[in-house]
Amino acid sequence: MLAEFISINRDEIIERCRAKVANRSMPPPSKAEIDRGVPLFLNQLIEALHSRHSPNAAIGELAGEHGHDLLLQGFSVSQVVHDYGDVCQTITELAVETEAPISADDFKTLNRCLDEAIAGAVTIYAGESQERASASQREATSRSNERVSFLVHELRNLVNTALVAFEVLKTGNVGVSGSTGAVLQRSLLGLRNLIAHSLDEVRMSKGTLNPRRIELPLFISDVAAAAALEASARGITFSVGPIPEELTIDADPQILAAVLGNLLQNAIKFTRPDTEVTLRLRTRDGRLLIEVGDECGGLPGMAAGQESPPPVDQRAADRTGLGVGLAFSRWGVESNGGRLYVRNVPDQGCTFVVDLPFIPSFTKVPA
Repeated sequence: MLAEFISINRDEIIERCRAKVANRSMPPPSKAEIDRGVPLFLNQLIEALHSRHSPNAAIGELAGEHGHDLLLQGFSVSQVVHDYGDVCQTITELAVETEAPISADDFKTLNRCLDEAIAGAVTIYAGESQERASASQREATSRSNERVSFLVHELRNLVNTALVAFEVLKTGNVGVSGSTGAVLQRSLLGLRNLIAHSLDEVRMSKGTLNPRRIELPLFISDVAAAAALEASARGITFSVGPIPEELTIDADPQILAAVLGNLLQNAIKFTRPDTEVTLRLRTRDGRLLIEVGDECGGLPGMAAGQESPPPVDQRAADRTGLGVGLAFSRWGVESNGGRLYVRNVPDQGCTFVVDLPFIPSFTKVPA
């Protein structure tokens, strides 16, 4: 149904995308951004929706050509990412306005196609940028691309969580004032904050954080609520271990929440059907260990109990996601004074560990 909807409304979608670019203040607008990439991307999207298969390599290659063309014209990677975000937003807005009967599966396919487009464009753009830069410029460009992609990745996570919550509410079996409604509200507030502050590109470009004293029981409860919805939607058991009331930590709560949300989504995505994902907290030698465990079958090439940095690229069999979330999770943990590693249990699963300094506090910390 979404394929037919896009075919019928193709010209309207393109014109609305042009309008979004024209009204955008940052990054600076350019009509040339969408003259070639958006129409061709829509053609590939229609083909993927008709086939009901995961997006093929042509989408990534096409987006890569789009990114290459824009690079030659002096555009930034941020503009390329915004182009494809405008496509997704425009299709969604038009579907809502016309009350088109589009299924959740079609929207998932749309998200997968968009992931492939962004990944292809960013990859080509980064490669071209590095070839044209000096050694110091290449390092700065790589950091910039990672930060922009981290923002995009977190936006995708929040949207996916909001969609899962909405699907549950739509069944009518739960009330909007309950925990599911609270998850949807937090996701929407998170999206608003990311859009308003951009997580913030200026903040990230300076490498600064906004650390605050975090009381872990409430913080973990909020993170776990979103993961529980995702696990339930996939038929996965999710459990959270006890959280000592006295545990507090100094960290950027938005960055840390994004890290844990990404690790939990990955665990739920990669664990085998009808298995369990766990979230556990423990302390050791003045450190807080936040452990996310799954039953994925273990990581190939790692010995039992071996601790190692997370893999650079991890994608599900359906190739959902940008495949860069773990790299940004590692950056998020290290920027808060910690480290991220994975512990392997062959033929069973793996546990990702967020290792941070903690503060034993027995008094209520003022808000």
